[in-house]
Amino acid sequence: MIPASTVKLFTTGYARSVLGGEARRHTRVVGVGHVDPATGTWLGTWSLELNGDPTLERPVRGGPTLSDLARQLHEAGIRRFIGPLHVASASGPAGASYPDVWENRHKGRLFAPLIGALTLNENVLSFAIAPSSKAGQKPVVVAESPSGIGELVEVRAKTVAGRTSRLRYQAAPGGRYIVSGTIGTRARTRWFTSTAKDPKVLLEASWARALRLAGIEWQRASGLAAPVSAASPTVLAEVRSETFDSIASEVNRRSLNIGAELLLRWAAGDDNPAGRLTAHVQEITGDYASVKLVDGSGLSRDDRASPLALVSYLVKFPLSPGGRGFPMLLPTNGSGTLRKLGRGLPGPGVVRAKTGTLGDVATLAGYLGRADGVLVISLMYNGPRVYSARQEQWRLFRLLGAEGVILPQDSLGVEAGQLGGDNREPPGPREP
Repeated sequence: MIPASTVKLFTTGYARSVLGGEARRHTRVVGVGHVDPATGTWLGTWSLELNGDPTLERPVRGGPTLSDLARQLHEAGIRRFIGPLHVASASGPAGASYPDVWENRHKGRLFAPLIGALTLNENVLSFAIAPSSKAGQKPVVVAESPSGIGELVEVRAKTVAGRTSRLRYQAAPGGRYIVSGTIGTRARTRWFTSTAKDPKVLLEASWARALRLAGIEWQRASGLAAPVSAASPTVLAEVRSETFDSIASEVNRRSLNIGAELLLRWAAGDDNPAGRLTAHVQEITGDYASVKLVDGSGLSRDDRASPLALVSYLVKFPLSPGGRGFPMLLPTNGSGTLRKLGRGLPGPGVVRAKTGTLGDVATLAGYLGRADGVLVISLMYNGPRVYSARQEQWRLFRLLGAEGVILPQDSLGVEAGQLGGDNREPPGPREP
C-alpha cells in the first residue's frame, strides 16, 4: 500500500543507524589566503560551505545562523570580503532541486520545497507588510524570514483609509517579489509565505545582512574572486546543527518533508539513497517483498510498504544498536501531527506514533503503552474516504489506549529524560 509520511519512520531509523544520535551537520566559511593586517581585507578566495542543514537560518524555529558565522569572522579580524558569493558543499557543488519522483502538482508547495545542500530556512521565505500611518504612502516591510530577504521585496502598493487589505504579490525575475494593491491604515499586518524559487538569491541577501550587522564590508563586484581551490582550504568560521536526534524528532513531529529528504541524503549520499533506505528496511524486517521506497519523505505515490512491514520494523529496529530509544523520536499524543489524538487518552505519552496523509491515503503507525505491555500498531488506508478513515484510526487508538499508561522509557531502551538509550539490551515491544 502507499504509506505516505510513515516512510519517515524508516528514514529517521536508517539515518540514525548510519550517523548516530549525536551527529551534527556543519556549515562553514572556507578560504585560501590570509587577512591583510592593515585593512582587515581577506586576500584570497573564499566560499560558503552549506551541507543541507535543515535548521540553518530559521529566525522563528531556531538553529545556527549566518550571523553566527559572520561574528566569528569579525572576531578573526576580517573586516572586508571582495568578490561574488560562491557556494559549495563538502562533497562538491551545492544546489537544490525537486526529487524526480515527486508529482509535479506538489513541487513548489510549502510542504514540498527544493531539496539539496543549498538550504536555509527550509527553503521557504516569509515577509510581513504593514500599512503606513498616513494614506497615500507606501506600506512597509516589518518582518522577514530568513533575515535579510526584505531587500528582495519591492513594494508598489499604497496605503488607503480604512481597514480593508487588498494586497497581492508576485515573483519577479532575479528572485525578487513585487507587492501591489492597497492596504487600509487600520488593517492588520499581512504575511506572505512562499517556497524559494532560487535559494542562492535568498542566501546572498541573508549573508549580506549578516556581514553588515557584524561590521564586515562586502564588495560584491563580480570577477574579483574565484571559487575556493582544492588546495586545503582553511575553515574561517563554522556553526553546527543540533544533534541528529533533535532534528529527527522535529522531522517526525512536524512531518517535515525537506528535513526527511536531507537526513536521508546526509546518511546515504546522493547515489541512490532510496535504494539504500529500502535495503536497510528489508534487512531489519527480513521482508524483501513488501517494501519499495523511492524517496525519504513519503511524498511520492510510488512508495510501497505493507502494514506488517511497518509493525515488524517498529518491533525490531529498537533492538538494533542504532535503534535504542528510537520510539522517543516520535511525537506523543496531543503534539505535532498527533495533536487531534490529545483527547480520549489518559495523558500525553501513552502513544508515540507517526501519521501519513495524501489525497487518498491515511496511515498511522506507532507504539501504545498499556499496563500489560506495549502494543505496536500499523493502520493503512488507501482510498477516497481519507477523513473518515483517519477518524476511525483515532477511534481505535483511543479505544485501545483508554486505560493506557505512559510509555516507559526504560522498557524502550532509553534512560529517563534522554534520547539515545543506554548500554543495556532493551526488552522489545511485543507484537500484537
